[in-house]
Parts: sequence; structure tokens; C-alpha cells
Amino acid sequence: MYLIPPMDDEPPADYVAFVTLHAPGLRAEAARLVGDASVAEQIYLAVLTDLAGRWRRLRWLGRVESHMRQRLTARTAQWRDDQVYEVDVRVLRPPDPVVPVFTRGGSLALRKAEILDGTTRAHLDALADAEIAWVHAYLRSQWRRLLRYVIGSILLLTAIVQYVTWLGADPV
Repeated sequence: MYLIPPMDDEPPADYVAFVTLHAPGLRAEAARLVGDASVAEQIYLAVLTDLAGRWRRLRWLGRVESHMRQRLTARTAQWRDDQVYEVDVRVLRPPDPVVPVFTRGGSLALRKAEILDGTTRAHLDALADAEIAWVHAYLRSQWRRLLRYVIGSILLLTAIVQYVTWLGADPV
């Protein structure tokens, strides 16, 4: 029985929905802030991992979006501080959105599937990003739990040794 239950190993539906909704904007903002697509992708996934690790608490407090912006700012600042040379970022207009092939003239069933309730699916990129970020956060939480057990065990053994030596000390 847990006072605070551990993190699930699968992302909840509301996290996947949040990532699906905010992924394009977050990815574009990360690219705009750093100017490099590969670095922007790393920052984007790091922000999603940070959100996943604190998802229950942030959702309960209603601070998910503000925390997302805060983590994006912090991760970008950290990346800039790690650069050897000064970073020159030029703001360009965002690229035109890519229109999926099936919306331009795919089958009638695929076009209806986007409209009908229960048949809409999360974009696969956002779903994959949500899964990857959640797994990274889950593994991080497992390592932190193991570290807490190790530190707690060391403190307990230290307390036992101190108590035994105190009992064995000669009274003066």
C-alpha cells in the first residue's frame, strides 16, 4: 500500500491528449528558440519528459501549460549556457504545415474517420513522442525510487550502528 502510488508504466489518456494538442506548437517554439531542428527535437522531448514526471501533480494543480512554458524556457537557457560560442538565433517564419495525404483525396472512409466520434486517432508522431517521454520519465522515477531505498537503508544501518555503539559504551 502506497501513500503516493508510483508512476504508471503507460501514459494516461489525458497526457497523450495534451501532447497531441500541444506538440506542434511546442515543437515549433523549441525550433524557434534554438534555430536547429535536431537540438529543438531534443529540447522538445526533454520538456515532455519533465511534464510526464510531474503529470499527476501538475494536472491536479491545473498548472500544466504554465509548467510546460517554464520548462521550455529553462531547457533552452540550459542549452544556451552549454554552448561554447555565442548563439545567434534568427527568427524565421514558421514552415507551412504538412497536409496528410489522405485528407487531400484519400478514401471516403478515411475522411469520415476524422469527423466521427470514436474514430479519431491521435497523430502518430505525437503519440510516439508521448510514449517515449513517458517511458523516460518512468525510468527516471524508478531510478529515484531505488536511490531513495539505498539512501534510506544506509541511514538506517548508520542509526543502528550508532545505537549499538552507544549501548556498548562504558558508563562513566
